[in-house]
Amino acid sequence: MSQPVPGYTRNMVVVVAEIVFTLMASAAWSYEMADVENGGTITGTVTLRGEVPEPRVFPLVLYPFGDFCKRISDGAGHIVLKEFNVDQTGGLQDAVVAVLDVKRGKAFRYRDTELLTVNCMFHPADVPESEQFELHDGQLTHVHPLVTVMRNESVLSVTNKDPIMHAAQVYQPEKGDRVLSFPIPVSYKPHSGFVALEKNKRIVQIICGMHEYMQSWAWVADNPYFVRTHRGGGFTIDNLPPGTYQVAVWHPHMRPLIKEMTVPANGTVTLNFELDASQVTRPMYETQAQFRIPPGRDPTVDIEGCEGPYCVRREHSHHSQ
Repeated sequence: MSQPVPGYTRNMVVVVAEIVFTLMASAAWSYEMADVENGGTITGTVTLRGEVPEPRVFPLVLYPFGDFCKRISDGAGHIVLKEFNVDQTGGLQDAVVAVLDVKRGKAFRYRDTELLTVNCMFHPADVPESEQFELHDGQLTHVHPLVTVMRNESVLSVTNKDPIMHAAQVYQPEKGDRVLSFPIPVSYKPHSGFVALEKNKRIVQIICGMHEYMQSWAWVADNPYFVRTHRGGGFTIDNLPPGTYQVAVWHPHMRPLIKEMTVPANGTVTLNFELDASQVTRPMYETQAQFRIPPGRDPTVDIEGCEGPYCVRREHSHHSQ
């Protein structure tokens, strides 16, 4: 016979269970899972045109547990957050391609968003280690898989594989609010929180409350017809009911680009996206012109007249420009 949850009466447990069921059911009923007959496939490549935006750089000395987190540093006291990973042909990694407003079709591949904290970074749980590091001139360089996909009114689960504590903070940039916060202690067990976003919003940012460079972004999907581009920018979305759809591509710091595409029964169509690097915009607090130290900066050189290494005078802010 089941026992009441400590601190709660049986009636309270029933009420909570009913609320959770209602939330899950309302999310599920907005999309109907069914067998797909004569499904089609969309395939293509996402490329970035123009100069690749420079990475953001965080002085490791400003954050706790530096001795451990230096594993992903550049060896000179910086964490380099490379947000635009582009290959020699312009193929863009970590772009989300999503078919919009599909009401009926194949099942979701998973119910909850699952992240790992590995080497002081958030990683989607399904990203293999081979995509987390690159070898350049004999030196192993960390590549941060930047993007995941989640559903609204679902559970965000984070498993901490680091021997240090982290803290998850979930923001809805389109609204400007923090919508969820929970600690991620050292443990092999996942820790989680319920994500409830404003309706019809698509973008979420996840940041560690202790390490600012631990950042991940998420596209909020309402159907399972989406994919995240990997190395080279290629993507495939299959088993899509025949019809005409709007297809969006999105990458953090860029507005979604939407194209219309007709998918024939049992057919494959090619849809390529080209994003313009000149359209990249960041919130003021994420720019590094005044507040970040760019790669290659000589730590002995004063920055805007401030004394000492890695010193930035806050009074020389964008407000005085």
